[in-house]
Amino acid sequence: MARKKEPEKKKFDNPAVVGLHAAVTEQPITRTLETNFMPYAMSVIVSRAIPEIDGFKPSHRKLLYTMYKMGLLKGARTKSANIVGQTMRLNPHGDAAIYETMVRLSTGYQALLTPFVDSKGNFGKVYSRDMSYAASRYTEARLSAICAEVFRDIDRDTVDLVDNYDGSMKEPSLLPTAFPNVLVSANSGIAAGMASQICGFNLNEVCETTIAYLKDPDCDLFTTLPAPDFPTGGELIFDRAEMENIYRTGRGSFKLRAKWRFVQKENIIEIFEIPYTTTSEAVIDKVADLIKSGKIREINDMRDETDLSGLRLAIDLKRGVDPEKLMQKLFRMTTLQDAFPCNFNILVAGNPRVMGVREILEEWTAWRMECVRRRVYHELQKKREKLHLLKGLQQILLDIDKAIAIIRGTELEEDVVPNLMMGFGIDQIQAEYVAEIKLRNINREYILKRTEETDELEKEIADLEDTLKNRRRIRSVIVDELRQINKKYPTPRKTAIVYSHEVEELNETETVEDYPVTLFLSREGYFKKITAQSLRMSGEQKYKEGDGLRVSFESSNRSDLLVFTDRQQVYKLRLSEMEDSKASLLGAYLPAKLQMDEGESVITMLDPGDYSANVLLLFENGKAARLPLSVYATKTNRKKLVNAFSDKSPLVEVLLLTEEKDIALFTSDGRAIVFNSSLLQEKSSRSTQGVAVMAAKARRTLSAAKPLADTAIQTVSRYRVRSLPASGALLKPEDRGEKQLSLIEE
Repeated sequence: MARKKEPEKKKFDNPAVVGLHAAVTEQPITRTLETNFMPYAMSVIVSRAIPEIDGFKPSHRKLLYTMYKMGLLKGARTKSANIVGQTMRLNPHGDAAIYETMVRLSTGYQALLTPFVDSKGNFGKVYSRDMSYAASRYTEARLSAICAEVFRDIDRDTVDLVDNYDGSMKEPSLLPTAFPNVLVSANSGIAAGMASQICGFNLNEVCETTIAYLKDPDCDLFTTLPAPDFPTGGELIFDRAEMENIYRTGRGSFKLRAKWRFVQKENIIEIFEIPYTTTSEAVIDKVADLIKSGKIREINDMRDETDLSGLRLAIDLKRGVDPEKLMQKLFRMTTLQDAFPCNFNILVAGNPRVMGVREILEEWTAWRMECVRRRVYHELQKKREKLHLLKGLQQILLDIDKAIAIIRGTELEEDVVPNLMMGFGIDQIQAEYVAEIKLRNINREYILKRTEETDELEKEIADLEDTLKNRRRIRSVIVDELRQINKKYPTPRKTAIVYSHEVEELNETETVEDYPVTLFLSREGYFKKITAQSLRMSGEQKYKEGDGLRVSFESSNRSDLLVFTDRQQVYKLRLSEMEDSKASLLGAYLPAKLQMDEGESVITMLDPGDYSANVLLLFENGKAARLPLSVYATKTNRKKLVNAFSDKSPLVEVLLLTEEKDIALFTSDGRAIVFNSSLLQEKSSRSTQGVAVMAAKARRTLSAAKPLADTAIQTVSRYRVRSLPASGALLKPEDRGEKQLSLIEE
């Protein structure tokens, strides 16, 4: 008979396993998150990562308050290790975390426009990843002067004091900053499920904006707060629409880029300010990668030459490299141009809120008004208490001898105060005050001097009571304090503002080929760029009926072109952006191509080369202005320069001066003047009206100007002048030439 198969034992049949299973209780995941994760998340949000309305995180606040209680606001510096050790009474984290907080707040690290720790020693640099700070035993610190405004009246009940983590001492829940530090200090933090990223603004601009807001809550913020400011300088590419969105919602981003200069003598580019969001090592590493990958071939070497004078990155260029174009490449391909994301997430009454600038000012103003109100109330209570004591002293004044007799006639010390209360009808506090008066002060003169303060105290009390009732007076107090801060702590702006329409982005896919071209400009503004090969194969140039050649010269496809118009504007054009043309075509219409103003016409064009030459502007009223071409050079690649020359008289001609040359002028009454350009002094201002080269005479105007070599004049001595202005001589028929006759007729 086959054995019956025993049933397989379940694992829960084991008593030990059954007991373990019974100890595990099932619960929904939502309850687990609520009971375990949420307290942790709220602790990180409220007590660690997100700044509050005073602009500080708890770690910042605990450190600064410890330094304040150590007397480091006015005293000498002390070792950083001492400060770190004292801070651990408030901050239960390790000494390394506390010291890192101090480093970030220090003047040496340069992470804040308005640092709160006056440091001495090596605290590293925010713009360097590898320049680490020294240990806390080697460095010293104290509070910087601005902390006087951070701790203003903190001992006068302006903020709540709460227990520290072990209940052994008190610490402030907020610091009563007299200025909107939440906007002044850059701040970032990552909490659980949320983050905060606040850009810093200039202290003086923030104070001016707050004053304007207190006077008119609907004021234009951009009038006094044009853009953020950063301690590392650089340039902020300002886009009005983007910045308005950030100011309104507290979210968005804007671009920062480095500042640089080209040292022609050494053929190097010097980068001396970089964006706040990057480091010098990150830039160098990225450039090295680009060179290795062959994406950048214009650089021989890049070095970090940072020293005690500040940041300096040097880029050695290969021969013939255009520094402007290379920097455009580097801006696009490295963190020399970087975006700063904004997320103005701030704790208000324990609740995180993302706010725009105006809303932040509203919340800070409400909080600061409460601080001032509490301070005024504290002063009022102190003065009321003092007045109460003086009122009791006045009663003693009525009969000093009686007071002495009561004290002498009292057998027990504990009965002195009750007997004085009964003898003069005063309360216990007043009696205690009288009983503590020294024997030497029991004289009429002392008591009279003290009681004379009564009237003044009553006036001060009435004034403080009025201040408490009047919100306008409290606002006025805040405005006065902000003005004092502005005057006491002048803070020049470090980050320059460059408008986005002035910035030309480099097209990554475009490869500019360099080859010789010949340029043609017609009188009506039609432009042609023709290659040497096409020019050899072409026939006569084609123009519209009634149109003709205005100017023509040889150039290069990589060159720039300056186009002068009759609206005192100069347009900057890269020849590589213009398509090659043919003689049989009309060419590109420049007013449309350059998006000129309605009715604006082209006068002439020229190739500025490296902007080292001079340009001669000749006006209809007989004046000429000699300017360096560098006044039209712009690092920001603006395509349009307004007010490029004087508007006092119409511009007749623009001549390029690479060297001194003879110039021929032709007047409307048939005269000619020949002079050397060396007679004209260089001017530095584009708006200069120039100097007279043609003697003034009724109805006489300058009609044309050309280099002497390009004219038909044969008897040069007849028209040559040695000084200016001059009337010139009547033009002989043989010196006119058909070409010159056509110019005069025009």
